[in-house]
Amino acid sequence: MATNTRHLNCRPADVFAILADGWLYPSWVVGATRMREVDAEWPHPQAELHHSVGVWPFVLDDTTRSVEWVPMGRAVMIARGWPFGEAEVTIRVRTEDGGCVVRIDEEPLSGPARLIPRFLATPLLRVRNTETLRRLAYLAEGRHRLS
Repeated sequence: MATNTRHLNCRPADVFAILADGWLYPSWVVGATRMREVDAEWPHPQAELHHSVGVWPFVLDDTTRSVEWVPMGRAVMIARGWPFGEAEVTIRVRTEDGGCVVRIDEEPLSGPARLIPRFLATPLLRVRNTETLRRLAYLAEGRHRLS
């Protein structure tokens, strides 16, 4: 499992507002390129985001499904990125030092990505999720400054 953490200068509510807006998904998730549809029930469990992954002209349509949604605490999703596979992504947020700490855990579940040895996959996921957290921070901290 790859784990990344980052301190953000905003409230957990600002982070969860970004996570709850499914249309913002490609703005903070590395690899997601566009949104096609957001289920009306998002981010509640079983709701899906219908997005595309890749770089044009190699763009594939896929989905991310909410598994658990505990506002101001944690969100768990199953992110699909075929042909690579599926991963469980857990985002935890806690208040700390005038802001909050966001932690992302990502674990490949199925598909070819699951076959990559952990000692190779984990550093790659950490690099990807460092950028994902940077983007999430940019959006959540910007939202906080506007409120």
